[in-house]
Amino acid sequence: MEYKSFLIKYAEIGTKGKNRYIFEDLLCKNIRSAMRRIDGRFLVRKEYGRIFVDCMQDYDFDEAVEALQHVFGIVGICPVLVLPDMPWEALSEELVHFIDENYEEKNFSFKVNCRRINKEYPMRSMDVNIEAGAVLLEAFPDLRVDVHKPDVMVHIELRDQIYIYSAVFAGSGGLPVGTNGKAMLLLSGGIDSPVAGYMVSKRGVHLEAVYFDAPPHTSPQAKQKVIDLAKLVAKYAGAVRLHIIHFTDIQEAIYHTCPEDEITIIMRRYMMRIAQHLAEENECQALITGESIGQVASQTIFSLQVTNAVCTYPVFRPCIGMDKQEIVDIAEKIHTYETSILPYEDCCTTFVAKHPVTKPRLEDIEASERLLNDRIDDLLRQAVETEEVMTVW
Repeated sequence: MEYKSFLIKYAEIGTKGKNRYIFEDLLCKNIRSAMRRIDGRFLVRKEYGRIFVDCMQDYDFDEAVEALQHVFGIVGICPVLVLPDMPWEALSEELVHFIDENYEEKNFSFKVNCRRINKEYPMRSMDVNIEAGAVLLEAFPDLRVDVHKPDVMVHIELRDQIYIYSAVFAGSGGLPVGTNGKAMLLLSGGIDSPVAGYMVSKRGVHLEAVYFDAPPHTSPQAKQKVIDLAKLVAKYAGAVRLHIIHFTDIQEAIYHTCPEDEITIIMRRYMMRIAQHLAEENECQALITGESIGQVASQTIFSLQVTNAVCTYPVFRPCIGMDKQEIVDIAEKIHTYETSILPYEDCCTTFVAKHPVTKPRLEDIEASERLLNDRIDDLLRQAVETEEVMTVW
């Protein structure tokens, strides 16, 4: 059967009370943006408790479903048969045709579930359920009713038009991007930070991202790898503004001036300073990192405490309690893993101490940073003033 419409289901949005329309409107906006990625012309409209995507010309079904599955806020994508309002006799014939077209083997269990939004329809929901079941059993004798665990749930929605559907493709869930402010993601070429961005974006947070580039110690391929990762995250998060900071001079100053076992944590602190500066300039309300407790020396609880000392913004670390395999599982799900493991080192792995401090003391780190006082402000200013900015989609 060729479907001309999709019924979009949401879950958490339905709990938002009087503010629900704000979430619905943003979800509609994000669906329109997602559907512009594929060939075709689509009309997105909403009715009470439902959003519909009408396909106005030929389109690729699989591409459309995939695009919708990347939109946060959607929990179900249902290809629907759309019919004009009609009496039960005509509707029952359409229902038989729907099952005949969609199921080659007709020996499954089923249940009919009717929602009667149009209260002027002459039959009640329960009556439609009973009559529809009887019609299908008569048309297809090998079918059987199972109201507890049916193989197929046949849905009928009686609105201004009539909608019939049975297939439901899972969506990504969460909240529509843009409903919970904006945050700056510290994006590296590793596995963790794209996952962190995805997870926070799923809660409705719009993303900007910052990448610290260190040529010639890092290659152009490393930079392109991060751009590619940003594009993959943007499939879920929407357009992402990526700030590329040239970090070489700062890293070299730290490397040649500060104690060798402290360079990783000091470098991280200056990254956080720059990220917060960019967040302030771009009206973000938080920072996001991919840190996980104990994964590396700079991510011990002691190191995180010292890193946090340079920030006044909240720092979201959604991977903080996850082990590596849990993070990898999400990376594989969102298709960032294969890109993340490409062998191009970023600046975080180029200047790594052989024996980094794992229990840094804030007063010791601040004392070491004072060794940079004669030049660090100029280096920070130059790094920010020479940033590259691009929007990835």
